[in-house]
Amino acid sequence: MKSPLPVAWPAASPAARYRLPLAVILPAVCLLAATQATLAAGFGDPFDTRALHATGPGNSQRAELDALCRATSGTGPLTLAEVVDLALCTNPRTRLAWANARAQAAQVGIAESAYLPTLSASASRSRNTTDDGTRVSFNQTSGALSASYLLFDFGARAANLENARQLMAALVATQDATLQSVFLSVVQAYYQSFAAGAAILAAREAERASLESLKAAETRYRVGVATPADRLQAQTAAAQATLARIQAEGNAKIAEGVLANTLGLDAQAAPALVPPAESSPDAAFEQNLDTLIAAAKHARPELAVAEAQVKAAEAGIAAARAAHLPSLSLTAGNSYNDTGTTTRGSSIGLTVSIPLFSGFATTYRVRNAEALLEARAAQREQVEKQVSLDVWRSYYTLTTSIASVRASSDLLASAEASEKVAAGRYKAGVGGILDLLNAQSALAAARQQKIQALYNWHIAKTSLAQSIGRLGFDQLEPVVSSAEKAPSP
Repeated sequence: MKSPLPVAWPAASPAARYRLPLAVILPAVCLLAATQATLAAGFGDPFDTRALHATGPGNSQRAELDALCRATSGTGPLTLAEVVDLALCTNPRTRLAWANARAQAAQVGIAESAYLPTLSASASRSRNTTDDGTRVSFNQTSGALSASYLLFDFGARAANLENARQLMAALVATQDATLQSVFLSVVQAYYQSFAAGAAILAAREAERASLESLKAAETRYRVGVATPADRLQAQTAAAQATLARIQAEGNAKIAEGVLANTLGLDAQAAPALVPPAESSPDAAFEQNLDTLIAAAKHARPELAVAEAQVKAAEAGIAAARAAHLPSLSLTAGNSYNDTGTTTRGSSIGLTVSIPLFSGFATTYRVRNAEALLEARAAQREQVEKQVSLDVWRSYYTLTTSIASVRASSDLLASAEASEKVAAGRYKAGVGGILDLLNAQSALAAARQQKIQALYNWHIAKTSLAQSIGRLGFDQLEPVVSSAEKAPSP
């Protein structure tokens, strides 16, 4: 229900000089019509909402995660840092997160605009004809200028603004979480690409050894010192080695495509890479797990997202409840009408709007907001538990990978020695073909395990940093010197 309090100014009053003739109203209408274009050109962000979000898809609130978005050099091999920088700036996921943050920043501006008055103008010119026996025609010219300003609404504007700001905070944290997720994905794809390339070399070496064994078995068969079964077993082993090499080459191509996709490129456009420097764990990883989990609960952006969403839901409840309450607005207007007789009018007043009945819509909006708060609180608790699990899993994955690197080194040394002994015995005629083939198979498996264990260790270190929310460029492994730069296998 509205209760306007109009004030009509008599023609003789001093206020009459403020009544706008058509010559003033029409230019005012044209001017106001151009207001939006003017703001877009020079005043497109009066509330400075651009400061609420990052300046680019690769930018973060944390300096160690902030990508430089450097232009990569043509066809030259890329280091791991360059690959990560490229991905953070071009991956569609990071661009999507940035665009969502910019969209929400605009929503903050919309919420802040409720604190400003609104101004509108209208003008018309028409030709009217009446014919009730006597044809009468006359021109009608009219114009109006009106303004409205919300003075008080029991906190509805403030609640809507707080809701928008908290959703903005959630999307800023979401962008950081996306950057860390893409960062980890790129590191995984980078090391898996080299692991796949190294697996090809190992498979080729195993194939070469199996073909040599096949030649030896065929030679021994021709001179009558080997059975047909020995020759067939050697052929089978050679065929298996060839199959393993083909599969390794296919896996390497898949790894290249995954890397290109992570970089936001077409699958066939994977860049050449600079190999990582050779390194291995020096000592057992020793960190207090409780300390790591506590650090993760403080630093993980996913928790910041969940917390901001809870606060946004709380503000949503306040806004929904305020819809039950009255609002007070100041209104003013000026009008002009000319049909041969000029009529001017001006008004100023207060408007009280009291919601009496809305079909229970407001009641259910409050219930919806309260249920949403419960959902956001449960989601926050779920994220807290997931963060704890992520740290737990990453911690033991890293400790396991460190032990696996050492164990795989011992396994490889033992398998190499066993293969040499078996090959020597077979060539000397005192060993069987089955012993040699078993030794070669064990050696091939040991090489693969050594390769994967080493690259898993690199990935596990990065995964732990991501799980505690501390992933950044400063934690990347060094690369080989520029003189040693070479494309990935």
